[in-house]
Amino acid sequence: MDWTFYEPQFLYDREFPDIQQYSAWLGHRRFAYDLIRFMQPNLVVELGTHWGISFFSMCQAARDGQLNTRCYAVDSWLGDKHTGNYQEDVYAKVSSIAASYYAPHAILVRSSFDEALTRLENGSVNVLHIDGYHTYEAVKHDFQAWQPKLAADSLVLFHDIAVRTGDFGVYKLWEELRHYPQLEFHHAYGLGVLFPKGVPAPFLPLLQMVNRLQEIYANKAY
Repeated sequence: MDWTFYEPQFLYDREFPDIQQYSAWLGHRRFAYDLIRFMQPNLVVELGTHWGISFFSMCQAARDGQLNTRCYAVDSWLGDKHTGNYQEDVYAKVSSIAASYYAPHAILVRSSFDEALTRLENGSVNVLHIDGYHTYEAVKHDFQAWQPKLAADSLVLFHDIAVRTGDFGVYKLWEELRHYPQLEFHHAYGLGVLFPKGVPAPFLPLLQMVNRLQEIYANKAY
């Protein structure tokens, strides 16, 4: 199956008329959509969801592709030192969108990332998106804690690999993980795609077109 550059209609846009104000992830949502349509994973887990732009982009792909993909969003919806504290309306809005547009794909887990570990079997997660508290220590902990949950064909997404301000430390971990097969996008604060258990055969041709992917998705950063 070849990689396809889709032109999706994101239903959640109806709820966010000024969507640029809600997410630093906007520039990667078309890649996330195409990824899910291509990979057709059984289980997606996102650590850190906030308003849900990245999460719902993957849910949209599952819906449009009529996939059996379950997408778990894990978040306390309380906020942290980087995002500030959330008001309860954030969780209410995300819950409403999940129920209105993305049932049965979208599953919200309101807990800490560590608490959510007990909900899923080892070796079950095909796509893990780590986008929680962005210090080096926090991101490294999340990656290590969730590694046993990863399936043999899994990949891990890291947002903000290009951010080097304050105590953001995703880039430090990303540098340490470069011995794994990976590809990266430099626009929209950076997105790393890591293959910690080797590159599944369907992705091998994709890694031969990294420059084209980077160019196309940088131009689709909306």
